Amino acid sequence: MGSRTKGSTMTETAEYEITRIFDAPRERVFAAWTEPERFARWFGPRELAAPADRIGMDVRPGGAWEVTFVGEGGFEVPLGGVYREVAAPGRLVFTTGDPDDPGDGPASVVTVSLDVDGGRTLMRFHQYGVNTPQEHAEQAQAGWIEFFDRLAELVSRA
Repeated sequence: MGSRTKGSTMTETAEYEITRIFDAPRERVFAAWTEPERFARWFGPRELAAPADRIGMDVRPGGAWEVTFVGEGGFEVPLGGVYREVAAPGRLVFTTGDPDDPGDGPASVVTVSLDVDGGRTLMRFHQYGVNTPQEHAEQAQAGWIEFFDRLAELVSRA
């Protein structure tokens, strides 16, 4: 899809889907996506912390979200975007970065669908990235799988 962006770099797109079943009601899984105290306990790689006081969530269409990962030696990595759709407890659509004007960095649109599966939750996670080389998408997908392992631990404990 090689359209040009500012700075005349070529745009690469990549997308993937991850499906997971969580042993928890979907309201609990949705809360883990939308409440900073819960989000802090699963979002991100295990070697970085995402302190709840470094997470902002204005969970409504057009509202911003942001998280700052903190590592050893004061290492920090900010990440954020905007919510596009919020339909509790079944659907959440948000961006990472600004996919409509990504500049030279990667950006994406994430869609999370949560469906009832008996007493469990079937989650379908879809990420569409712009300025996203395939290698970056594969690393992101592996990262999300790790995050979802942590999410499963959190929501199944209740």
